[in-house]
Amino acid sequence: MGQGAALPERRDAVVAVVERVMPSVVNIATEEIVEYQDPFEQLFREYWGPYYRRRAPDTRFSLGSGVIIDEAGWVLTNMHVVQRARRVWVQLSDGREFEAQPRIVGTARSDVALLQILAKERDRFPAIQFAADDDLLLGEGVLALGNPFGLGGSVSRGILSSKNRRPSRENEPLYIADWLQTDAAINPGSSGGPLVNLHGNMIGLNVAVYREGQGIGFAIPIKQVVEGLSEIATPEVNQSLWFGGRLRPGATPLNFMSVQPGSPAAAAGLKAGDQLISVNGRAPGGFIEAVTLIGTSPGRTATLVVRREQRRQTIKVAMKSLAELIDQRLGLSVQELTPELGQRFGFSPRDGLLIADVSANGPAAGLDLQPGYLLVAVGGQPTPDLLTTGSLLMGLQAGDTVELTVAAWQQRGSFAQLNRGTVQVRIR
Repeated sequence: MGQGAALPERRDAVVAVVERVMPSVVNIATEEIVEYQDPFEQLFREYWGPYYRRRAPDTRFSLGSGVIIDEAGWVLTNMHVVQRARRVWVQLSDGREFEAQPRIVGTARSDVALLQILAKERDRFPAIQFAADDDLLLGEGVLALGNPFGLGGSVSRGILSSKNRRPSRENEPLYIADWLQTDAAINPGSSGGPLVNLHGNMIGLNVAVYREGQGIGFAIPIKQVVEGLSEIATPEVNQSLWFGGRLRPGATPLNFMSVQPGSPAAAAGLKAGDQLISVNGRAPGGFIEAVTLIGTSPGRTATLVVRREQRRQTIKVAMKSLAELIDQRLGLSVQELTPELGQRFGFSPRDGLLIADVSANGPAAGLDLQPGYLLVAVGGQPTPDLLTTGSLLMGLQAGDTVELTVAAWQQRGSFAQLNRGTVQVRIR
C-alpha cells in the first residue's frame, strides 16, 4: 500500500463527520467594520484585534465563520459578527466566494443572524442538520468547526464539558447564561461556526474562547439557536403580519413547534405538532422558504396543507397587519416614526409610535388621546416599532386592562414642553 493511501482505521467517525459537514461551513468577511458599543465590543477587540493589526491595506476583514442551514443559501452566524459589517462576503470551503446580505438579524439575547448568499436561483448549497434540542451527553465527543480568515476548514476536537455553563458576569462581555462549554479549541475566526456531535449534527453555535482560562470555549446551544431563529424568521418580523405559528428550524419534515393562543393561526385551527406539507399549493424546500411563502401569501391568506395524526387537513389562515392588530386591540391607528415625521412632530425615530387617529368606538375613545401624540410604552414596555408593540399585545386577552404611556408637546406661551402621562385601556 502506498505511503499516501488512507488506511481503513484512519477514516474513523471523526473523519467521516468532517468530510460530510465541512462543506456547510463558510468564512464571513467584510471590507469595512462599523463600530458598535455593546457587550460584545470588548470581546471583538481582544479576540480579533491582533489579526487586524497585521492586516494589509485594501484587504477584507475576516469577521468569523458561519454555517449553511438551508440549501437555498441561508447562512447562520453570530449576530455580533455581521452587525459590524458594511458589506458581506461568504467563502465556501471549496474556495468559491459570494456576496451575501444580512436578511434577518436578531438581538444580543439570541445572538443569531441569517445571511442570504446572493447566488443564482437554481444554485443549491450543502446544509447542516440540527440535533434535537436536548440531545446532549455530558462528556461526549464534539468537534468545533470553522473557516477562519478564508484559509480553509478548521477542526478541533474535544468533549462537551458542561451543558449549561454560565460565564462570569463581572467585567465580562460574555454574559448570556446557559451556554455550552467545551474544551475543543474555538480558534480566532471560528466564531459563528458549528459545534457538532459525532453524528455530524449541530448541537451549538460557536462563540469564543474564555480568555481567563485554558481550554474553555463556549457555544450557544441548539435549543437557543432554534428559539432565536423561530423568533426572527417569521411573517411578523419580515412582513409585519400577525400569523402566530412558529415552525421549527432544522427539522425534517417541517412541523409547527408552537401556535400562539388567540392568533390567526390558532383561530384557523392550526396546532402545535402539525406537519407542514404545502403552502399555497407549493411544497417548501426548507424552513426559510416555508416562512417566506406564508408571509407573502396572496391577500394575506395562507392556505396550508398539514398532516395531523396521519390525516391531511387544509387550513386557511387569514393574517392581519401589525398595525391592524394594534388598532383592533387599542382603537388607535399608529405609524412608525420616519426621520421626516420625527422632525415634524418633534420626536426621534424609535421614541415611540405616532398616533394618527383614535377610533370613536374603540377602547381608547374618551381618554383624551389625540393625533400627534406619541405612544411610548405599553404595560411599561417601550414601543419603538410596530413589531415590538404588536408582540406586547399579542399575548393579551380580550378584556385585559393595560397601561399606555403617551407623550405630547404642550405649548406654553413661546415655549413648548414635553409632557408624559398614562391611561388605562381595556383590550378588545
